[in-house]
Amino acid sequence: MRKLFTAVLMFSLIGNMLYSQQSKGKELVAPKAEKIKKELTKHSTTRVDNYYWLNERENPKVIDYLNAENAYTKAVMQPADAFQEKLYSEIVGRMKQTDMSVPYKHNGYFYYTRYDEGKEYPVYCRKKSSLDGAEEIMLNVNELAAGHSFCQVVGLEVSSNNNLLAYGIDTLGRRKYSIYVKNLETGKTLSDHIPLSTGKITWANDNKTIFYSMQDEALRPYKIFKHILGTETSFDKEVYHETDETFSTFVYKTKSEKFIIIGSRSTLSNEYRFIDADKPESNFKIIQPREKALEYSVDHFGDKFYIVTNLDAINFRLMETPTDKTAKENWTEVIPHRKDVLLEGIEIFKNYLVVQERKNGLAQIRVIDWKNKKAYSIPFDEQTYFVYASTNPEFDTEIFRFGYTSLTTPNSAYDFDMKTKKRKLLKQEEVVGKYDPQDYHAERIFATASDGTQIPISLVYKKGLAKNGNNPLLLYGYGSYGISTDPTFSSVRLSLLDRGFVYAIAHIRGGQELGRQWYEDGKFFKKKNTFTDFISCAEELIKQKFTNQQKLFANGGSAGGLLMGAVINLRPDLFKGVAAAVPFVDVVTTMLDESIPLTTGEYDEWGNPNQKDYFDYMLSYSPYDNVKANAYPNLLVTAGLHDSQVQYWEPAKWVAKLRELKTDKNLLLLDTDMESGHGGASGRFKRFKRTALQYAFYLNLLGITN
Repeated sequence: MRKLFTAVLMFSLIGNMLYSQQSKGKELVAPKAEKIKKELTKHSTTRVDNYYWLNERENPKVIDYLNAENAYTKAVMQPADAFQEKLYSEIVGRMKQTDMSVPYKHNGYFYYTRYDEGKEYPVYCRKKSSLDGAEEIMLNVNELAAGHSFCQVVGLEVSSNNNLLAYGIDTLGRRKYSIYVKNLETGKTLSDHIPLSTGKITWANDNKTIFYSMQDEALRPYKIFKHILGTETSFDKEVYHETDETFSTFVYKTKSEKFIIIGSRSTLSNEYRFIDADKPESNFKIIQPREKALEYSVDHFGDKFYIVTNLDAINFRLMETPTDKTAKENWTEVIPHRKDVLLEGIEIFKNYLVVQERKNGLAQIRVIDWKNKKAYSIPFDEQTYFVYASTNPEFDTEIFRFGYTSLTTPNSAYDFDMKTKKRKLLKQEEVVGKYDPQDYHAERIFATASDGTQIPISLVYKKGLAKNGNNPLLLYGYGSYGISTDPTFSSVRLSLLDRGFVYAIAHIRGGQELGRQWYEDGKFFKKKNTFTDFISCAEELIKQKFTNQQKLFANGGSAGGLLMGAVINLRPDLFKGVAAAVPFVDVVTTMLDESIPLTTGEYDEWGNPNQKDYFDYMLSYSPYDNVKANAYPNLLVTAGLHDSQVQYWEPAKWVAKLRELKTDKNLLLLDTDMESGHGGASGRFKRFKRTALQYAFYLNLLGITN
């Protein structure tokens, strides 16, 4: 047995020992981080953080500790290596190796993405005029990824004359993208190279001017520059500087391709300015100056801007305004505010306006005829599903493309004729092997929160499952930023469902499933609703005999990892096991550190702890600050060394403190990806290695090894 622990035990020999680890017979003793007292004082409150030193990314001792934790996790999970590999093979085996997206037409070309068998990365292609034409490979990311352990390409944009492709590439996972431009006629990459950007660009209509956003040291997009192809980037002109640290800035072109828009956004406020895309030397004109709590977004049609806004409308409404009179006093109403419907976005066509809405927690699509103003909704049959506008770059067309999925229906692409109301299925995600949606059942139930609010829960399980209180169940939650967690299909999930699991989504407050108020009731001084809602959902699932406390698991990532940490502090007895991915658990310390990416831009989400009332409230729920001597459930915590959104040290410190204080002998595992960031490994297949680890963690705790 000791041979299994060699990788772990080697770290105990490191001088100036930061942790101790040894094996006693067949028992593994986990790494133990050194305690170095650090006092943090704010608002006359002093917190002691014994693991603050773990934020020293360049400190070899920190890397040694993370490696030791990885080795410990590997050793603990070693008996399940074969099972974990089987799970991974199952997951990727359901994915069609050679695959292609549904082509969409734009400016005379059909664009699509394909994957080649055994390859991790996409190949971006197009065909001129007809799908029967010759394939033109614009960018093969597999070639760009050669020699890199991580590779992500974003922001592909083709110039108006169809000859040039701009894109951003990150080979570290830190969201620091370099922009390149490729000549699609010659296949050569131009000398133009823009580092440290967001990776996203916008072409002016002259086919030589590009606008792009740069990031500050905290990775906040804060400046927009203009670059002329063939010139040195040192000559690039700064056209906008966002000086408010709570805002970030971005640039895009309207669907009409008439205007270039610079946007600035914070959590609760927006501001836009524009120029004619044919005149890139023009000065940008502001549409509506920013106001606190005024949100709006902008698109263009004819001689008007169309604006989705929360002006006197918590669930948003649609306004229009002349392009030469853009301030809010000139806005006139197109779609009024509705208390029971959230307006999420619009898609503009020559003859129709398509509106993305959400009602009773479900997404819906409404089509409005510009001429007669008649409207209708596209009907769907399932009781829990998700529908969304897909890629629709063409303006003069009767066809609207949308995507549809549910917990049992693989992602499907449809073309919908807005005149005849007929829909055509273009493609449904293929699940390799024997998958029949009729073998599974999806439904929606409700839990009653502590204040009486009804919380929706979406569930899927294999038909024939007995509601006897003895089924394993995985409950997922997020509940932040107004992001709705929709009931979508996942072939990956079948590895749990086919082994008797119920999968459930808790649509807790903090998301936006039931309208804007649903979000408002799960943030700031109401953030704890998110945690207690999740607990109520877990209790309801037990009450309805879907599961029991010894077979109930929970999962959440990032802000959902905060949810996991808060929930197990409140109810450590409720779950058999919890997986927390890149968890945002050190809330107070992070939100007081303005050098960390995202901090200042998120004061409108969590509050500003420089104000004592926010500080006190955050401190009352921050998972790291509220760890205490208690019995906790089995825990699998994952992190990314290069994570720019939730720094690796948050999960690392959390695990170290839990190890110190917890009173149980349950598993506590930390797995840090030393080569990636917030989203985990890049590539089509590699990322599922961690999913297989997570699934093996759940299944092993139940004694399921096959």
